[in-house]
Amino acid sequence: MNGQPLRQQIASKSSFDWSQVPYKYPPGPLTPLPTGRPKSFPNVQFRHKAGNAEHERLRKSRQRKVLATFIGDWEAYKKYAWLKDALKPISGGFHDQFSGWAATLVDSLDTLWIMSLRAEFDEAVEAVAQIDFGQSTSFRVNIFETNIRYLGGLIAAYDLSKREVLLAKAIELGDLIYAGFNTKNRMPVDFIDFNVAKTGEGLIVEGSVVSASPGTLSLELTRLSQITGDPKYYDAISRVMDVFYQGQQRSRLPGLWPTFVSMSEQNVTFGDEFTLAGSADSLYEYLPKMHALLGGLEPKYEEMSRRFLEAAKALIFRPMIPTNEAILIPSSGKVAGDGNVILDQETEHLGCYIGGVYALAGKLLGEEGYIDTGSRLTRGCVYGYRSFPTGIMPERLNMLACESIEKCEWDETKFNKERSKQHEWKEHLPLGFTTAKDPRYLLRPEAIESVFIMYRVTGNPIWQEYGWDMFNAIVNGTRTGLGTHASVKDVTRKTPTLTQEDYMESFWFAETLKYFYLLFSSPDIISLDDFVLNTEAHPFLRCK
Repeated sequence: MNGQPLRQQIASKSSFDWSQVPYKYPPGPLTPLPTGRPKSFPNVQFRHKAGNAEHERLRKSRQRKVLATFIGDWEAYKKYAWLKDALKPISGGFHDQFSGWAATLVDSLDTLWIMSLRAEFDEAVEAVAQIDFGQSTSFRVNIFETNIRYLGGLIAAYDLSKREVLLAKAIELGDLIYAGFNTKNRMPVDFIDFNVAKTGEGLIVEGSVVSASPGTLSLELTRLSQITGDPKYYDAISRVMDVFYQGQQRSRLPGLWPTFVSMSEQNVTFGDEFTLAGSADSLYEYLPKMHALLGGLEPKYEEMSRRFLEAAKALIFRPMIPTNEAILIPSSGKVAGDGNVILDQETEHLGCYIGGVYALAGKLLGEEGYIDTGSRLTRGCVYGYRSFPTGIMPERLNMLACESIEKCEWDETKFNKERSKQHEWKEHLPLGFTTAKDPRYLLRPEAIESVFIMYRVTGNPIWQEYGWDMFNAIVNGTRTGLGTHASVKDVTRKTPTLTQEDYMESFWFAETLKYFYLLFSSPDIISLDDFVLNTEAHPFLRCK
């Protein structure tokens, strides 16, 4: 699948120049990128030794199978949905759910490069060079998704390939996102009104948003400033992260931020509901990664990381399971009037990222205990996969929390009593699970993300075995009649053919298959000592 590079690629300028917007609310003096000699971090990756011949043969064989899966699905995207946001993998149609800027194409650029599919990469770059960020299929542009998928994809592909055309498009898009900060208090909107943003008249910040939305702009905008030397992107996000920093210890659960925050009021402390999963996840994920990306030169990210990692323990529980394994599960909770946290004992597939974050932060911060916590959290999600008859963990489920994370014995009478309280309990659910409120699997990557990080951090081959079992279960359970892969409506029941939804998220290419591929790659491929990966698995070069 490799080929010779195409001719020098040139970016077509978008029909609107976002860098020329006359802002009603200019930023004033800009916060510069921190300067100085970057901090010397401990090695993140285990010093892997060359495996024996049999292990290398097995590793490469598994990697080839992941690659073949990607290539088959990529060919389907090219055939049925080229230049569209997403493939419909059952009908062979397409869907433009974002802004019509070929989300799957942009999201997949670095995956194509990492998998050494150079001819496909060149073809994709040629197409990306023609994207018009001056037009949108939607008059409201989601700043979070645009940032992590599109901008993250362009920056990472540039960091890997050094193709100037990708940097040119990243700057265009960065300037579009920057227009979302043209507000009275310089906080970003959640959705950019495309037409109003072009006028520069100023946008109105929404009253309440999920905390992950404004809190997941930092890596991409910081890296864009590092690459371009233009501090305006870093300045914009620094103002936002200062609000989070100043409010971190003043929330109802100090160290964490509530699920919903108000950027219009610059209030990130008022709520009583907290979660480590969807709606807040990538806000926390980015803290240690920003610490690494900036080379430790901005102390607040280390401080925020340590605060979060300690406070998050209040939302982590050990579930009571028949095997008595000492696994951990990330959850959500509400702070009562007396200050106590009431756990909802519910977890999401989205929450499976956090095991990898604890392991990564444990290395960066020199805290070995966090690596053990990360291992137990990741094994909790692996348990979620291995427990269900399809071998796949559902989107959302509940378990019974033990009274202690150190010691817990299975008590079937106690479990049955708790299970009887749940309206959503179904007879077929495995012991240990009180509900599976959302039984779908949406091709999500969070569990394999943490498995990959645990392998790179520890070098323990058991993580590769876990990952291989997950890969086979997912690929077999989600395969469509077209030979592509689709979301599944219910993974809690084993049937000859699982009922599917006609949808393939761009993160199937950008994250899920990439993490499987990297799990079976040589550890020097996207080394975690050289890169940090954004929440869409786009690798950015670390400051050294």
